[in-house]
Amino acid sequence: MRLYFQYIFSVVFIILFGVIAKAQNNYTLQAALQAARENNPQLKTEHFNIAIAETDIFSAKIRPNFSLSNESIQLLQTSEFAPNTSWYNNHNRQVMWQISKPIQIARQRKNKIAVADNNLLYTKSEYRETERQLFLEVAEKWLSVQAVQKQLKVVELAKSNVDSLTLINQHRYRNQVITETDLYRTELLSKQYEMKYNTILQEWNNLKKELGFLIGNHQSVEIDMDDNFFINMNADLDSLITQALNNRSDILATKQLVEVSNSNIKLQKSLSYPQPEIGLIWNPQNHIPYAGISFSIDLPFSDRNQGEIKKSYLLKEQAEQQLFSIENQLQTEIETAYNSYLQHQQNSNEFEIILETSQTILDNVKYAYLKGGTTIIDFLEAQRAWLETQEQYYETLEQYYQSYVQLLYTTGLINQLAL
Repeated sequence: MRLYFQYIFSVVFIILFGVIAKAQNNYTLQAALQAARENNPQLKTEHFNIAIAETDIFSAKIRPNFSLSNESIQLLQTSEFAPNTSWYNNHNRQVMWQISKPIQIARQRKNKIAVADNNLLYTKSEYRETERQLFLEVAEKWLSVQAVQKQLKVVELAKSNVDSLTLINQHRYRNQVITETDLYRTELLSKQYEMKYNTILQEWNNLKKELGFLIGNHQSVEIDMDDNFFINMNADLDSLITQALNNRSDILATKQLVEVSNSNIKLQKSLSYPQPEIGLIWNPQNHIPYAGISFSIDLPFSDRNQGEIKKSYLLKEQAEQQLFSIENQLQTEIETAYNSYLQHQQNSNEFEIILETSQTILDNVKYAYLKGGTTIIDFLEAQRAWLETQEQYYETLEQYYQSYVQLLYTTGLINQLAL
């Protein structure tokens, strides 16, 4: 009895483990985007830029080091030595020790920190923009896998219908109800569908591997065909444009680049001031101790950091021009994506009627053919038309999904799917 319960428990455990494992491998679009955010190799590489930018802040906060220098002068003529002394006696030698430190004036240190802080914010915005680009690629690949998988099922269904008819026609041919030509035509269409099925199957496997690479999964990747990934899109065109101008990652990154340029202008101006260096001197001369202070400063007769100041202004103008260009391009992109989304949505809704009509025609022609009311040519033509209609429908549906993802991408809302 105990072994029986152990056996039952093992079977249940294996079944549950299989179901859980299968569920884990079926990626919804959101799960695929989340996996890409965590595991994509390129994104992991880009994430190092944030840590690198943080080290710039640490470096900017470090104050200049002290500088220690030494000058030793030895008397060389023995005739000039102090009485009863040798060459190594300190009466015949002068030594100067100096310790000094550069002084950062004109808010140079503060401006360096400001540049590093703004550069960190810019790097983070750039990283979010890289995420947005990656999410578009992952979403499009996920939709491609979904479309090809649907196409595979349609071809499989069409082949199954033709295969069943082939078995019927083989029986009818043996009973001399149909001609050999009718049988060959049916068998030929079945072979054509088989070749098409194998081609689509290979494409499906390739797309799943490509999707697996993007999300950092080197194992077999399956998608959830029942995933309803649509989010509420009730906003009008003007609201979408306004939201994108305020929140889209490339806009935020470019705005932050302008801030980096502003802080860099302040830094370069402050660096035009010479940096003084102040120190202390200990100077024993011929056994007589001296002490004093030192002060040095560059004389800015020619180099006043003019080149870097001019460059900082040009960089700011470039960033502002880039922001202006992106804002104008953004409005065009969103308007185009929004109109395409509405058009493809309408197309997919209207195509459902065509789909039902095609199915009705095929059923009627097949029934008429089996009853001897029409020829094999009419049936094969209806079968081909049905398959073409099915493929066109799923192509229209894929275009609708693609336009929806493109709208999410252009408005910056695609990042919300990965949360």
